[in-house]
Amino acid sequence: MAKERLQKVLAGAGIDSRRKCEQMIVDGRVRVNGKLVDSLPAFVEPEKDTITVDGRRISFDKKVYYLLNKPKGVVCTNSDPLGRTKAIDLINCRQRIFCVGRLDIDTTGLIILTNDSGLTNKLTHPRYACPKTYVVKIKGGFTAEKIEKLKKGIWLAEGKTAPAVVKILKKGQETSLLEITIRQGINRQIRRMLAKVDLKAVSIKRTKIANISLKGVGAGKFRKLNKYELTGLRKTT
Repeated sequence: MAKERLQKVLAGAGIDSRRKCEQMIVDGRVRVNGKLVDSLPAFVEPEKDTITVDGRRISFDKKVYYLLNKPKGVVCTNSDPLGRTKAIDLINCRQRIFCVGRLDIDTTGLIILTNDSGLTNKLTHPRYACPKTYVVKIKGGFTAEKIEKLKKGIWLAEGKTAPAVVKILKKGQETSLLEITIRQGINRQIRRMLAKVDLKAVSIKRTKIANISLKGVGAGKFRKLNKYELTGLRKTT
């Protein structure tokens, strides 16, 4: 069984935010199998180890997995000081869940929410290069040269993006549609890639993550992932 960072396990169990859990550890409030852990990094096996905070053993909820079709204007965070609608607000779930990665406030579509920090790490860590597919409406048309640049990779502040798969769905004078699949999670990556080749995104909708499709789920609606989908996700990573 793979070990996980202690602060992530504590946060996943609903103790507090990851940063505050880190502070709890260095303050000497956490023990693993009876042994004081007061330095980082620290790793545990949550299903095997006994973890206590201030002398109280933490418990772990049953793992849950949801697919949400995120509408525009909804944020992918568990705490928003501006009081905007959060993705977790749209799901009726008693467990403390969180988004697997993020979609920016203007991007719509597929987001996975869960309380499984291990799977979350695998789906978001660059090492696993999990594919994510977007349907993008752009203003005006495009040239073959610009499409080739997107496919080969674009230089951003973080470095050159990995090669993308780009399919042309529609080419028009006023708007065009592209399907773009990437394997990275750079902030606002699609918008920034398009801007680098002088293309403006009118709307971006994520339609797939690995083997998981948004098909049949309306805007603002959600459903549980099934065993077949979870098996496929774990094989992907």
